[in-house]
Formats: sequence, structure tokens, C-alpha cells
Amino acid sequence: MVPLIGIEEEYLVVDPRTRHVTPRAADVLAAATGMLDVVHEITRFQVEARTLPSADLSELGSQLRDVRKEVSGAARSCGLAVVACGMPVLGDVMPPPLTDDDRYLRGRVLYRGLQDELTICALHVHVDVPDPEQAVYVGNHLRPWLPTLIALAANSPFFAGRDTGYASWRVMSWGRWPVSGAPPYFPSYETYELALRSLAESGVLLDPKSVYWDSRPSSSLPTVEVRVADVPLDVADSLTLIGLTRALVMTALRAVARGDRGLPVPTEVVRAAYWRAARDGLRGDSLDLRDGTLVPAAVMAGRLLEHVRPALSEAGDLTYIQEGLERLLREGSGAVRQRRAYARDHDLAEVVDDLIEATVA
Repeated sequence: MVPLIGIEEEYLVVDPRTRHVTPRAADVLAAATGMLDVVHEITRFQVEARTLPSADLSELGSQLRDVRKEVSGAARSCGLAVVACGMPVLGDVMPPPLTDDDRYLRGRVLYRGLQDELTICALHVHVDVPDPEQAVYVGNHLRPWLPTLIALAANSPFFAGRDTGYASWRVMSWGRWPVSGAPPYFPSYETYELALRSLAESGVLLDPKSVYWDSRPSSSLPTVEVRVADVPLDVADSLTLIGLTRALVMTALRAVARGDRGLPVPTEVVRAAYWRAARDGLRGDSLDLRDGTLVPAAVMAGRLLEHVRPALSEAGDLTYIQEGLERLLREGSGAVRQRRAYARDHDLAEVVDDLIEATVA
């Protein structure tokens, strides 16, 4: 059976005149009331949109296009715009203005300066799994492939007026947080539960939702949530990432059913692969965590496709995902396209203009 998928995408609110992020998310939410499932995020620079669960990738695409179109329309009605970008290109963003929510304000006390670069936007993919234990083992299987998803999704090269030199600065910034990045390898569900108890005892968690690993059992839904990707520049890129993510989960579930709990790649090696993927994206080399070899990122993307090919065929997504990967490898991820826009006039305002247009293309 092909699992259901639910999607969350986060967008930045910008002033189309200055092209800076602006803390007017509440205005966009007020204008969007009754139109779609749009909610506030941790900062007042951001909004989050959610889809209804679906097993049909094309139907999810329709939902995402509608969501982006309607959120953009709500923003325009307020004299604003929204962009799909992993971090703000321009604006006075540190520290960010937090949404008036008790949980977020408690986080300010607990995490302090870590929140200074917290204006980050990601793509979250929820895939149905039978139970939390299998979700943990699925996470073990996903670990070697998470850096490839980072490279494919990279869409945050600029931050607050400067080129960071990375394809995904969001991944690097977010990786400084406790309980973030790739999940540890868990040989048993009991080990996972013990880790959560120890983390809670340490005081590092606000609540179960603050287990921020890039693959985690949802605290409220029967899903595994994969949250490794920058929010992609356009819907076509999002759907490619979504289809690959579901296929990875389906492939992992089959392995778990055979008693395979995944390859125990050392955490420090996974971190090194994250760094390479976040720095170079699709234009560099990637570390194949299954054998420790360095190969071109395009080769690694091809290996990912072969790994999940049976699951993509079962879901009816193979042709679409093949074409999506070919497009990404040909045109580049959002980071490549942002830098291409900057190269035209050496003006970051032009980058933001392109982002506004691509978000609803």
C-alpha cells in the first residue's frame, strides 16, 4: 500500500519595495483566514502552509500550487509578498522578532543566542508509518541519504545581505542546535526511548516537539517526519523532494520488515557528509555514507534514484521523479538559481524579485 503524505512548507514575508523580510506575518495570516491552512511560525517574519494528506503526488502538487498562490494573494492584499527561501536574503534579522506565543518565548529563555539566526524555512514531509518503533528504524535507514536530500534542496546561499559561501546556510545554522541534524543510530526502540528520557532530564527539551532531528517519529501523528530540506524554490522542486522522501520511507519499511535496522554510520561521519552537501550542493562532491567514498553529487543523486526505484514504480512516481531529478541536475537547486540571478546585476534585490516570482510559478 502506498503511504499517505502530508506537507508543511514555510515562507518568508517580504516588503516588495525594499525586498527585506518584514515582521508582518500576522497581517498575511489575517488576510488568509478562511482560505487555507496557514499558521504562524516561530518568528513574525514567517508563515507556514499545510496540505491535506494524500497518496497522490500530482494531487499534492495541486494543493501546494493553490497554497502558494493563495498565500501570495493574501500577502499582496497587504502590500507584501512571500518567498520560498531557506533564509532571509535581505533585512535586519538578528535577533528575529518572535511570535507572541508562550512556547516560543520560553524557548528564548532556554536557547538564548541560538535563536538569533532562527528565521529558517524548511520543507517538512510526513509519511505514514505503522508505529513509532518502525519510524525510529526508518530513521536509521534514512541517515545515509539525508545529505543527498540536502544537496538537492539547497536554497539558502545568502543570509542578511551576504553570500555565505554555502548552498544551504540553513542547514549549517540549524545544526548548532541541540537535538538537531541527522538522528543518531538507534539499535533498538528501547535505546531511543532512553535517549528521549535522558534529553528531557538534561533540560535541553522544551517539550517532545523540540526533538528537532531531521527524521523523527511525529509527536502527534502516525508518521515519520522528514525535515532535512530547505523549502524549495518552486513546486516542481518540492514534489521531486517529496516523491523521493516517500520512496525512501517505503524502501526503509521493507528493509525493517526483513529485520534490517539500518547501517550504523558513525554520527561524526554523517556530520561531515552534511557539511559537504550544505557547502557545495549539487555542484560539488558528496560522501557516499554506505562505503565512505567521495563521488560527484550528481552521481550520488543517481544512486539515490536507483535505491528507491522499486518504491517509485509502486507509487506510480518514477517518470515524474526521474524528470524532476534531471531538471535539478541540469538547472541546479534554488541556491544555484539564486546565485545566477545575483550574477546578472550583482544586486541582491534582483535575487528577491526572482524568488517572489518563482514561489508562485
